[in-house]
Formats: sequence, structure tokens, C-alpha cells
Amino acid sequence: MKKNHILIISFLVLLIFSVYSNPYGEDFVKLGNKREIFIDYYLIDKLEGTKLMLHSPIKEEIVLYFDKPWESYAPAYITILKDDELYRAYYRGGNSLKEEKETTQNTCYAESKDGIIWEKPSLGLIEFKGSKENNILLDTEPETHNFSPFIDKNPNAKPEQKYKAFGGSAKTGLIPYASADGIHWERLQNDGVIKKGAFDSQNVAFWSESEELYICYFRYFDEEKFRSVRRATSKDFINWTEPVDMTYGDTPLEQLYIQQTSPYFRAPHIYVAIGARLFPERKIATEEQLNELKVHPSQHKGLSEPYFMTTRGGNIYDRTFMEAFIRPEIGLNNWCARTNFPALNVVQTGSEEMSLYVDHDYTQPTAHLQRYSMRLDGFTSIKAPYEGGTVDTRSFMFSGEELEINYSTSAVGEIRIEIRNEDGIPISGFTMKESETIVGNEIARTVIWSGNKDLADLANKPVRLRIYMKDADLYSIRFK
Repeated sequence: MKKNHILIISFLVLLIFSVYSNPYGEDFVKLGNKREIFIDYYLIDKLEGTKLMLHSPIKEEIVLYFDKPWESYAPAYITILKDDELYRAYYRGGNSLKEEKETTQNTCYAESKDGIIWEKPSLGLIEFKGSKENNILLDTEPETHNFSPFIDKNPNAKPEQKYKAFGGSAKTGLIPYASADGIHWERLQNDGVIKKGAFDSQNVAFWSESEELYICYFRYFDEEKFRSVRRATSKDFINWTEPVDMTYGDTPLEQLYIQQTSPYFRAPHIYVAIGARLFPERKIATEEQLNELKVHPSQHKGLSEPYFMTTRGGNIYDRTFMEAFIRPEIGLNNWCARTNFPALNVVQTGSEEMSLYVDHDYTQPTAHLQRYSMRLDGFTSIKAPYEGGTVDTRSFMFSGEELEINYSTSAVGEIRIEIRNEDGIPISGFTMKESETIVGNEIARTVIWSGNKDLADLANKPVRLRIYMKDADLYSIRFK
């Protein structure tokens, strides 16, 4: 009997250890040829002298002012889409909080050929004060309060439904829309298809290539009255599963006003959420200062800023980084409620650059959309100091023939990479000694060992990487 107890206890210890050593529930990571960006500990086993680091985007130019009579000083819930060679922007107008306040809300549209210079085309669709010479594409409430479109990448999507969207309220639920051209929209049905939520925020939907489902992340209030997120899935965009509450690990509760969860375009199995958190009781400007800036009284109390989190599907958000993704700028105009709200989606705007757009000066006459830039994959990195350090990956299986990295070093810095078997033993021909010393700053560099870059013989076998780094950043890896 004692022997059986010992065997049972030993089995439980091994089971607990295996779960603890790989919290994602697999003996090895099925990497395939997917790009991995280092935004969490999914692929990381051990860091020695290195760390995961969050990078703040670089402030660029103002791309849009919301200054037309039919537009709004409160243009929240902005969506940016990169549609082949065209960039599209959708944003709330109408209920502008200007002196001559309109009684209805609308959805406005702008477009760009480079993501930098934007135009507001005259669409001729919706009448405003006797004229259709404007960029309004929808005026149906309550959908226009938070109308949020996406390009449907479902290979079985109908051509006349290439674009889809959600809009709605707690009273109506989320009402589905579709469009063939991204301009002319029609309801797919009058009744909401997701109803268990608050929805008074941007409710984000997309087709997931990795899960092969439509996913929707949307607003609800938890038991402690915190603004939080739920998720539902669908095979057809009309019939949705029962919503599940998203979880955030062992992190403090925050008012997550918008979450902006969307697939990262270079690694669509990873959903990046660059949202805005609200601190409703904080205030640093006086009433006199806020009135001088013409901030609407409804936004006098509260502070807000962008944050960064991720998910790989399911109901778990990873909040490895709790710091602000973008700190509010100098100037009290940046320190009032609901300003600094990021638009939905990060888009590529150059061969080495991607852009994020942030709504500034909310409810102020100077309300505008600001572009921020990042290097491709550059949300985060594994960072090594001058003294150097190492990274050990978990065991994984890949498909492909070469290892490509996105990295940067200083002139004195370097990166070297060793491939090991699943037991951690260096593989001959791919040891640290045989690795080239990588110095430079490149989006795509193929790693070479003693003149050899061919990894075909190692494909589909469990392996690990040990990476030595000195004064360097490693942003992503991909076997191609």
C-alpha cells in the first residue's frame, strides 16, 4: 500500500511539474513557420541577464483634424484598415459637443494612399443641412455610436460581404453589417446577434485565421463595476456562442475602456490589444484650466492612456507589461478623460515601419488624430545590456529551412544563436562556437552557422534555441 502511495505521489509531482514548466499545456511549442514576436513568455524558458522590454511608439505627424460641421470633437472608436494599397479610416461624427450641437451621431470616412496624408472624400450618401457634399457614410443610431468595421479574411466570405462591422447598444445588442466596397453598408439583420454585454465602447470583431472562427471582443461591467471584456465566437457571423469573460492573470483590476484586440498582421495567431485605460477619479487640471482649453464638462474628471496586452485565443489576456504604452504628452490638453484613445489596428506604412493612430484633445476644438510609428514587430523585444546575457527557449518544432531574425545591436553589441536538441544538448554544426556573430540592425537577417543556413534536417523535430546577446534587442524569429 505504501509503495502505491509513493507511486501516486510521484506521478502527481511529475504532473504538476510538467504543467508548471509549460503553462501552455504542451510538451513542446508547435511553431511551424509562424513568426514569433516576443510579447510574452510563450516561447521563453529562461532569461539570464536579459529581459522582456516594452517599447514606446514614436510620435509623428497629425493626420486628421475633426473640424467639419458634421464631424465631432468627440470622435472616439476610430478604426483604421489597410486594404491592399488603400488605407481607410472610420470614425464617429455628428454629436460633436460643439456650440451648435447636432442631435444625431453619424459615421464618417477618410482614406489615404500612404497612411500619412489623408483625404475626406465627398461620398454623396447622407444629407447634412440640405447637402450631401460630405464624408458621412452612415447615420443610423445607435450603431453609429460605435460602428467598427473589418475586412473579412474568411476564404468562404461572399464577395458582397468582403467588409463586415458591428454597432449597437445594450438595448439593441450588436447589430451586424456588411459591405462590398467598405462605403455602402447594409444591415444583415435588424436584431442584435450578441446581447449579453454593455457595448458602450468599441466592440471589435474579426475573422481569426488561426482559430478559423469569427471572434468578437466587447464591453461589459464585471461584478465590481469595472469596465471589462467578454469574448464570443461564430462560424457565420450571425450565430454566436455564449460569451465568456476574459481574464487577466494576477494583475490589478483596471477600467479597460477600449481593448482594440486584433490579429497582428505579421503574426496573425497573436492578437495585440492596444487599448485605453481610464482612471475616472484622477484629475490634475483645475476647472479654470479645463474651461480655458474648452474641454467639455463631461470630461473634466478622469485621466486616460494607452496600454498594451495580448492574447493567443481563448479567454486569457497576457498582461506582462503593465506600464503605459504611450504616456500622455506634455500639456494639460493631454490630461483629461478619454483623450489618448488608440484607433483600432496597427498597419504597415513602410518597408520597415508600422503605424498606430491615437485620438488626441478629446472634446476640445483642437481634436485630432496623431500618427505614431514603430519598427516592424517592435512592440517589445528581448533586451540584453552591455554585460551580455542569454535566452533559452522552450522545446519547439518548426517547419522550414532557414532561421530569420528581426534584431538590432549597437556597434559593440552582438547576437549568436545555438540550436540544441530537446534535452538541451547542442547539435553539431549549429553550436554557439559555429554561429556567425551577428552585428547590425535589420528587419530580416538569415542566421548562418559555419557558412551553412540550411535547417531542413532539423525541421519537424523538437529543438531548442540558446541565444547569446550583448547590447542588443531581439524582436522576432521565424523559420521560413
